[in-house]
Parts: sequence; structure tokens; C-alpha cells
Amino acid sequence: MVEYWEQEGLRTDWGAHVSTPRVDYRTLFAATPSPYLVLAPDLVIVEVNDAYLQVTGRTRDELVGRYLFEAHPDNPADASADGVRNLAASLNRVLRSKEPDTMAVQRYDLAVAGRPEVFRPRWWSPVNTPVLGPDGEVRWIIHRVEDLTDFMESRPLRGEPGLIDGTDDGLEAELFTRAQDLQVLNEELRGAHAWERRTALTLQDAMLHSPDLAGHPEIAVRYMPATRSLNVCGDWYDVVDLADEKFTIAVGDVVGHGLEAAAVMGMLRSALSAAVRAIPEPGKAMDVLSGYARTFEGALATTAAKAVVDRRSRRITYTCAGHLPPVLARPDGDAVLLDQATDPPLGVLTDQGPRPQATVPFTPGDTLLLYTDGLVERRGEDIDTGLLRLTDAVAEHARLDPDDLADTLLTRLGVADGGTDDIALIVVRL
Repeated sequence: MVEYWEQEGLRTDWGAHVSTPRVDYRTLFAATPSPYLVLAPDLVIVEVNDAYLQVTGRTRDELVGRYLFEAHPDNPADASADGVRNLAASLNRVLRSKEPDTMAVQRYDLAVAGRPEVFRPRWWSPVNTPVLGPDGEVRWIIHRVEDLTDFMESRPLRGEPGLIDGTDDGLEAELFTRAQDLQVLNEELRGAHAWERRTALTLQDAMLHSPDLAGHPEIAVRYMPATRSLNVCGDWYDVVDLADEKFTIAVGDVVGHGLEAAAVMGMLRSALSAAVRAIPEPGKAMDVLSGYARTFEGALATTAAKAVVDRRSRRITYTCAGHLPPVLARPDGDAVLLDQATDPPLGVLTDQGPRPQATVPFTPGDTLLLYTDGLVERRGEDIDTGLLRLTDAVAEHARLDPDDLADTLLTRLGVADGGTDDIALIVVRL
């Protein structure tokens, strides 16, 4: 018996591994009882199994190498046919999201073999699954279907369309109808969501446009909405040139995500940008912004940090409204938090006078960072731990150019592909 196990490459019953059998995946695929076909990203059929050929009545030569919807077009005699549209939408979702997509039961008529002008009603339950290559991109899509034609044709709706008669048959047909209705609604919602996202991104790009940034090759910015959001957010950054070889940088964080937060972000960013041109002192400019924030509810508790860089005097004047402190790093690896001018968030009334501001000297070659909390905050972790992680990373890589340093920080802090919160980051080589 052991000799038999050894020949077959199996394990003994006491767990000793004898050898590993070589799996013939092509044979397994061909023998799988569920109908499968494999699509390339351009939706050309690259492989089919025997079950798929049997259920569709086609041969490999009729399918492999053909565009899916040329091999299986909609029934031209049925004006309401939507099989191609529904399946194409699902496959495109898979290509975009790189996630499997399960479809509601579909009516997708197929041409009778040898009679391409004659279509027979067919009902399917499809699942589309991406297969990713080493680069993380979709290399193939596995299209699995179950043929429900016999089941559906054995349970017709009785009576008037849209009515059920109380029998199991009527209930099943009604459930199918509702599933179809839900799919149509889901497609409409997906379309509305995509339109809303495109609109929001266009508006956000316009609101974040910083024309003075183009004149500062020594400044790198990064802007990363939270991975769970619509890719629009309430964080912002800004760069504004002032007179006498001065410029100002700022970041801010509006509570929340999505369109409402992005709209508030745009108003506050524009207001601060205008204020700093008239009032170059960052503390006073932040006071003006705080008063403006009190005029609408969505801006309350917004945090912001602002710094004015004076290249003539080699000094930085900064202020923080409830925001995490900027970081100033020396080329020798010393990195410190600028935490001597912190006040409550925007819109919060206090008994104090003007918002504080502090001034520190810098040396050419130093690096200044402003950022939002998504860069350093982690659930269940003290904020000081995140700040220490940031200053250590900046100190270690302070000699990198601003763009490389920005990317390195995102990687070192584990958010190179986005995080659970929005991130805005400005890196300035002084």
C-alpha cells in the first residue's frame, strides 16, 4: 500500500510527505463541470472549457480568438435585449476595480448553432473574476456562468405581467424580476456615482490650483484622498508668493470627506490665500480665517498650519490652528517639531488675544514640512508615536531632494498607496 502511495505521490497516513504530484491545470480546467471561459483585458476569448462548449453549443474554433460580443451578440430581433450592455458593464467594472463582480440572473439569448439568424432564449447566472499579473494589473478575466434556462422556463409568470399568483413558481419569477430591477438601479447608481466623482475631481483640481507653485522647484507637494472615499477630500495645501523674497505655505484639514468637505476646503483655502496677501503675518491671517469659518457650520473645527518663509532674513514665521506642528530638519539629521505657536482650531471662540505666531531661523539646505494628520495618525496609537516616526524618517533622509523625500516619507509611514484618512504634504528645501 505504501508503494502505491509513493507511486501516486501521496502522503502516508502518518503524515510523512512522499512527493508532490504535478497538477495538470489544463485538464482540470477542461473537466470543471461549471461553464468557464477566459478573457483577455480586451475581452477577446483566450480559453474555454468543455462545459462552456456544451452549454453554448459552440466549438473552440468558433470562440477562441474572437471578441466576446462578436461571438455572442444581442438578439437583433429583441429590441429590449440588454445582455451585451449588462455583461460589458460588469467586465469593465472588473477591469477598473480588479475585484470580482457577481451579476444578477441575466437573459442573454444565444444564436442556434449553424443558424446564426435564429436566437433561443437563455438565462444565465454569471460571475466575473479578475486574474492579476505580477504587475498588479488584470491579465485575464474568468467568466463563469450557470445555465438557468430550464429552471426559468419551467417557472413562468402566470397572470398579468408584474403580478404574482401566490404560488412558489410566481414567487420565484417575481424574485427574478426584482433582481433584474435592482441590477438596472445599481447600474444607474454606478453611473451617477461616476459622474459625481468626475465632477468633484474637476472642481477639486480647480480649487487646489496653486499658480505660484510652478515657480518653486524646491517645493514638492503630495495630495492623497482617503482610500475609502470618492477620491475627493477636505485637506488642502497652498503656496503663495509675497513681496521681498518671501513666500508662504499652508495646509488645512476640514472635518469629513466627500463633496461637502471638498466645498468647505475650497472656500477656506481661497479665504486664507486672500488674507495672507493683505496680512502677511500668519497669526493675524489665521485670525481672519477663523472669523470667516464661524460663518458656516461645515468649517467649524477645521485645523490649519501656515508658515511664511523669508529668504532675505533666513527666518520662518509660523502658526498652527489646532494643527499638528511643522517639522524643520537640518542636513546633519537633526529634526525638530515647530510647536511654539499652537492655538485652537478655526471657528473656536477663546478669551485669548490674537493667535500666536513664532519665528525660527533656518540655514540654506534645511527642510521644512507641513502635513495633515493622515500622514501620522493611526487608529489605537498615541499621536506622539506617529510624530516620532515622522521626525525619525525625516532626519534619516533629510539630504534627499524634496520629491524623493516626499515619496520616501509616504513609504516609510505606510501610506504610499493611500491611508484611512486624507493626506496633504508640503516639503520645502530652504
